[in-house]
Amino acid sequence: MPKIKRLAAALASAGALLFAGQASAVPVGLELMLLVDVSGSVDNSEYALQKQGYVQAFQNAAVQNAILASQGGAIAVTYIEWSGSGDISSRVGWTLIDSIASANAFAAAINASTRAFGGSTAIQDAIGNGYLGFGDEVGGAANGFESLRQVIDVSGDGADNDSVLTGSAGRDAALRAGVDTINGIYIAGDVGLAAYYNNNVKGGINSFTVDASTFAEFGTAVERKLVREIGNTVPEPGSIALAGAALLGMGAARRRSKQA
Repeated sequence: MPKIKRLAAALASAGALLFAGQASAVPVGLELMLLVDVSGSVDNSEYALQKQGYVQAFQNAAVQNAILASQGGAIAVTYIEWSGSGDISSRVGWTLIDSIASANAFAAAINASTRAFGGSTAIQDAIGNGYLGFGDEVGGAANGFESLRQVIDVSGDGADNDSVLTGSAGRDAALRAGVDTINGIYIAGDVGLAAYYNNNVKGGINSFTVDASTFAEFGTAVERKLVREIGNTVPEPGSIALAGAALLGMGAARRRSKQA
């Protein structure tokens, strides 16, 4: 058997073994976790601008097109608010976006959510406690999805001042567990905030940060950010990512056969 055929057969077998017993998991190219700062430094008007930024982003044609053109043509996304240590709350649970209608529905769900907190700023705890929401891929409880990439999107207007996990410990724990990428969008605030996000929040494959000069500009900035991170493809994949790719291929074939 030619080498390339042996590799393809091995990948298909690895995909079947890796996800055996998880037939109900929906395969997607990307699981995206939105970690949104709602600490006390974010007043009510700024909170509204930040939330509307995410609402408008998922209603935006460029973001919707990026989702539909991404690996597998679908993503899973969740919207989570965080503040001080231990303050983390999923406001919109894991949602499949595979169409314009589902993107608009996710935007509507964010719009209907209410503010969870208003305390201190514990970025590292938010990352270090939140990443388990990705489920099986990182050692957490199953969330209904399996993906090629797991990406955390952190937004905020201040540096950490309340985490039990000091320095970059939350970020580092997430990356060690298997989270592929952590990106940041920081809103003009504390002196040195850019340095903090670049040194302690950003991490992993093709990671980056974005600067939103004001809360009013947040919406435009987050749209650019989402298009960029959704469009990133899996780099020189390892065996687990390849197995995931095999699963996505099989899932796509099943969907086509059902539509035939």
